[in-house]
Amino acid sequence: MIVILIAALVAAAVWGARWWAVGRFIESTDDAYLKADSVTVAPKVSGYVTDVFVTDNQTVKAGDPLVRLDTRQYQASLEQAQATIDARQADIQRAQADIQQQHANIAQAKAQQQVARVSAQHARDEVARYAPLAATGAETSERLAELTSTRDQALATLTANSAAVDAAQTQIAATTAQIAQARAQLEAAEASARQAHLDLQDTIVRSALPGKVGDRSVRVGQYVQPGTRMLTVVPVQDTYLEANFKETQVGHMRVGQPVTLHIDALSGEDLHGVVDSFAPGTGSQFALLPPENATGNFTKIVQRVPVRIRIETGPETRTLLLPGLSVSVDVDTRSAHDQDKRIEAENSHG
Repeated sequence: MIVILIAALVAAAVWGARWWAVGRFIESTDDAYLKADSVTVAPKVSGYVTDVFVTDNQTVKAGDPLVRLDTRQYQASLEQAQATIDARQADIQRAQADIQQQHANIAQAKAQQQVARVSAQHARDEVARYAPLAATGAETSERLAELTSTRDQALATLTANSAAVDAAQTQIAATTAQIAQARAQLEAAEASARQAHLDLQDTIVRSALPGKVGDRSVRVGQYVQPGTRMLTVVPVQDTYLEANFKETQVGHMRVGQPVTLHIDALSGEDLHGVVDSFAPGTGSQFALLPPENATGNFTKIVQRVPVRIRIETGPETRTLLLPGLSVSVDVDTRSAHDQDKRIEAENSHG
């Protein structure tokens, strides 16, 4: 009995010493689960599924094709947009040719205008010379009337030629406006072509990140629309742990503190990690229906704070860490207690 009593006292002393040195600084919880930032894969365009390139649980890399949709209607839209671009470019070329022709017409009209101006001036001079002669009877009035008529015709021809010059110059402005309009239509057609090209590219749905395929529900022949959930890519290589500690446990927790992990699926294997970050609020604040403690009867409930823990392990072990697995967590908070002691010592000396 004495030996048993001594052994019990020694065991109690060892346990007490260990608790005083380590155990009292450990904060534990079993409300912890592995997580990964999974991505739900959905198409940007609608259509019938023609090919599914992946199977369940298949490993994929970023950029790998996952699903292909029927491309025929998007190919037709791209060809139609390209035809519109060609038509608008032809309109611009035709208008530019019209402007060159109008410049030639202006030159011709100006030449005719100059001829009409010379003829009109000659006709005026003739009338001015024969008018005094007709007044004195040295020339007949019929001759003066004929010259006057010629003068008036020459002036009318000059007016017509001047109007032709103005019309030709105005036509250049109108054709220039048509070119500007055709260029705007060309830009719109090019934008439509770019959109059609993007739609055609989006008929092949690719993985945005490396990981494993899960929750695959897409099948060949299925009609999908933008946003239709087809499968999920899980980045198992970036698995992390989210532990939900009671609010009474996080007072001495700090980023960077060491963590020991006990994963249920890996019995007997302890992993290690560090505290990475703290949620900006308790879990209840991000619930679908947050509590309204200011209404009705109030019962205090201990809240839990999500703590993100970075797992430090090799790539082989990480392949076994699947999102959703249960984990027991022990956080060593001794660093915070030591920091508190240093702060108290500084304040006491001050």
